[in-house]
Amino acid sequence: MFGFKSPPREAAQAPAGLFASLRQRLAKTRANLSSGLADMLLGKKQIDDELREQLEDRLLLADVGVDATARITARLTERVARRELGDGDGLIDALGATMAEILAPCAEPLVIDRTRRPFVILMVGVNGAGKTTTVGKLAQRFRDDGLKVMLAAGDTFRAAAVEQLETWGERLGVPVIRQGQGADSASVIFDALQSAQARGIDVLIADTAGRLHTQANLMDELAKIKRVLAKLDPDAPHETLLVLDAGTGQNALAQASQFKQSIGISGIVLTKLDGTARGGMIFAVAEQLATPIRFIGVGETAADLRPFEHQAFVEALLADD
Repeated sequence: MFGFKSPPREAAQAPAGLFASLRQRLAKTRANLSSGLADMLLGKKQIDDELREQLEDRLLLADVGVDATARITARLTERVARRELGDGDGLIDALGATMAEILAPCAEPLVIDRTRRPFVILMVGVNGAGKTTTVGKLAQRFRDDGLKVMLAAGDTFRAAAVEQLETWGERLGVPVIRQGQGADSASVIFDALQSAQARGIDVLIADTAGRLHTQANLMDELAKIKRVLAKLDPDAPHETLLVLDAGTGQNALAQASQFKQSIGISGIVLTKLDGTARGGMIFAVAEQLATPIRFIGVGETAADLRPFEHQAFVEALLADD
């Protein structure tokens, strides 16, 4: 489909139910993009300038972003000029292939290096992005993979965050390291790493307080956490995951750019894709940040935090009703 050369083995073997579920969870963005696309193509005998302009408007409406939209439409224009596309079906296939090309460099799954014990994951992001919930979902995923997991309640500004992590810990049977509200976040995470090293933990996931990308003092706190961790393990954290709310659209790019510049990020988790019509922003993220998208969140349950697979995503996004 979409002229893909060779889908990955895991994508080819994915159960049909998983694809149907992803397609359903992307319904709002899909309605914005592919449903409108079907209306545009109805009765078209050829691909003309007007149709390409309508496609551009549709991509921007789905929050694909100016740069990614320009790349997509430019590629389609090139193919039309070479007479590679003769009808609406050809346009959809070419659109899907180009979208997949944009996402492919960012489709790198998170691999836990088991020679690094504990493998330390630092979670960062703004308030409301779903960071603490993502910590719990990741903990369940890793525990189910047979790894010994520990959580660090580094969000010491929000009592609810600590309580939420403790609830996850009780549910999963994994330890949670915490201190009192208002404690130094770096101290909490330092203690957690010491404990994890002593207890033979495989994965330590450290939550942090949500912060706006414009809050320099809080961004400095993240840098402090990294410096403190390095005292115990020069390579820690081994993964710094930025959690972005897909519903914030293009605003997420400004957040991500500042986090990347200030502290460095090695991966992105894009949450709440099921609740927004602006899920096209994933293409803007891929086009501008060139950072691996490790997971996407498409629902409330732990199973709805899924490793990102670019071809399955595009196919679900452009699937026929």
